[in-house]
Amino acid sequence: MKQAKILQRFFKTGLGEYGEGDIFIGVKVPQIRAVVKRYNDINFKETMQLLKSKIHEERLTALLILVSKYAKENDSEKKIIYKLYLKHTKYINNWDLVDLSARHIIGAFLTNKSKKPIYDLARSKVLWERRIAMVATYQYIKNNNFNDTLKIAKILLCDKEDLIHKAAGWMLREVGKRDSDAEESFLKKYYMKMPRTMLRYAIERFPETRRQGYLKGQV
Repeated sequence: MKQAKILQRFFKTGLGEYGEGDIFIGVKVPQIRAVVKRYNDINFKETMQLLKSKIHEERLTALLILVSKYAKENDSEKKIIYKLYLKHTKYINNWDLVDLSARHIIGAFLTNKSKKPIYDLARSKVLWERRIAMVATYQYIKNNNFNDTLKIAKILLCDKEDLIHKAAGWMLREVGKRDSDAEESFLKKYYMKMPRTMLRYAIERFPETRRQGYLKGQV
């Protein structure tokens, strides 16, 4: 019960907060992963029942099962998982659910395909769909392809949600880990209009003098 209350505070489940009404039972991620390892052969119908649960940890279990299935299934099954994911985004409604699944399913499926679905998500009115779009591009960053990350970050520059600012800044930082010039080229063009949180996340690993230069608008 104590752990559940801690998680409910951490994931902002109070009135008017982004996770309003979400229910936690206090199960930690390593425990969930152990369950996933044991039961990842359950069928899609059973997995979707879990994903529709009111309990946060059950939804996370379902998503990690889909991620596990995706990694080992054939192309036909991967397409089914991808479509199921897009059809059920209303249940992928907190940042951990997005961050532990979007890259591995949406990003992976669209690797060699049109990225239009990601851009559609980036323009969604739903906070979590926009975060899915941003985090899905992590799949391409890992392969040193930054174009879609930078384009999605640009779309989200004026987003009003702090959770989107954090996600975009995080992805920009990941770009910078692999190609500092690519990140700085984007930052020099847009840092004056970037939300402060996005900028702080993006430059978190910069040398202090460089970081302060961006924060003070002196780059």
